[in-house]
Amino acid sequence: MDLDTFYVSVERLLDSKLEGKPILLGGTGDRGVVASCSYEARAYGVHSGMSMKMARELCSHAIVIRGEAGIYSKYSKVVTEILREEVPIMEKSSIDEFYLDLTGMDRFFGCYKLASHLRQRVIKETGLPISFGLSKNKTVSKIATGEAKPNNQINIDFGEEKPFLAPLSINKIPMIGEKTSFLLNRMGVRKIKTVQGMPLELMEKAFGKNGKSIWHKASGIDNSPVVPYHEKKSISTERTFEKDTIDVFKLRCMVMAMVEQLAYELRRAEKVTSCITVKVRYADFQTFSKQKKIPYTSCDHTLIELAKDIFDQLYNRRIRVRLIGVRLSDLAGGGHQIDLFNDNSKVLKLYQAMDTIKNRYGANAVRRSTAMQINGLGRGNPFSGEPNAVPAHRNR
Repeated sequence: MDLDTFYVSVERLLDSKLEGKPILLGGTGDRGVVASCSYEARAYGVHSGMSMKMARELCSHAIVIRGEAGIYSKYSKVVTEILREEVPIMEKSSIDEFYLDLTGMDRFFGCYKLASHLRQRVIKETGLPISFGLSKNKTVSKIATGEAKPNNQINIDFGEEKPFLAPLSINKIPMIGEKTSFLLNRMGVRKIKTVQGMPLELMEKAFGKNGKSIWHKASGIDNSPVVPYHEKKSISTERTFEKDTIDVFKLRCMVMAMVEQLAYELRRAEKVTSCITVKVRYADFQTFSKQKKIPYTSCDHTLIELAKDIFDQLYNRRIRVRLIGVRLSDLAGGGHQIDLFNDNSKVLKLYQAMDTIKNRYGANAVRRSTAMQINGLGRGNPFSGEPNAVPAHRNR
């Protein structure tokens, strides 16, 4: 199951005026990248991963939105809980994509009937469009889901995998990137049916182990299991600057703003962290990082001081910086552990009040003054492990 143009669909739930209009979601500067785009924008040749500058040239009348990661995570969590309630095994492969193992469910409900029910429930309870492909394995189901979009469903019966795949482009097979696609095209391979008719030994000779995997996937063979859903062990955010900078004050402000964002995400998920990492990438692309083990916490004031200290130790070359990032790892369930020597009731009540406002009006409703000084400085990738994640600050 795959939520269709997930980020764009969430934005349209929040603002109905965006319906039917071309939307570009991602970094807004020349170095920005399109994290997601609407079908209306795709009609002009825009796609995810394209530079925002090129996307604007192709679709000059598109509406550009920076987005807010916390909102997307919230809607993803709602969908996750709906699916987890009703299926035996679920694998959440990204923020908007899910594999469901319905083995044995046909004895009671019928797998296609159950999957259809789940899709309609997600649409009804969240308002988000979602598609699915039902088959005997993950590869065929993923490809079928892509063919079902937008907002539809497909069932590939047992034994129909090869006929279904045959007329499709070779690029539909997961794991085939630009380089492999180019080499296959040079061999005259453009459709999956061509690979189906090739000897396995030829594919192995041409592409090694990847060739064997491509041949099996093209034939509808995939024995990889659905891995049960598990909680992520880290969250992170990073910023690539529009222009490389040596402004230490702004760099430190950015680190503080990122920690504030991540700490709020921890508290909202009722988690705490025991490890903080800061990353710096210089203009020459050399990248350095440093981490520190800490007592479990989810409080801004504690994590910010630690992050600033790590950054000061890490940033020692005094040359321009291209990117900085912060990661909180070794997560565990639980609330803030009160420090008897440094915490007081006023501080704890302040956090409760701020989080209440943020939960109601969005993560940017209340921010530290330092965060207000870095608007427009860079673009970001808020959460590792979530492909095509978008910047954390909304700016229409």
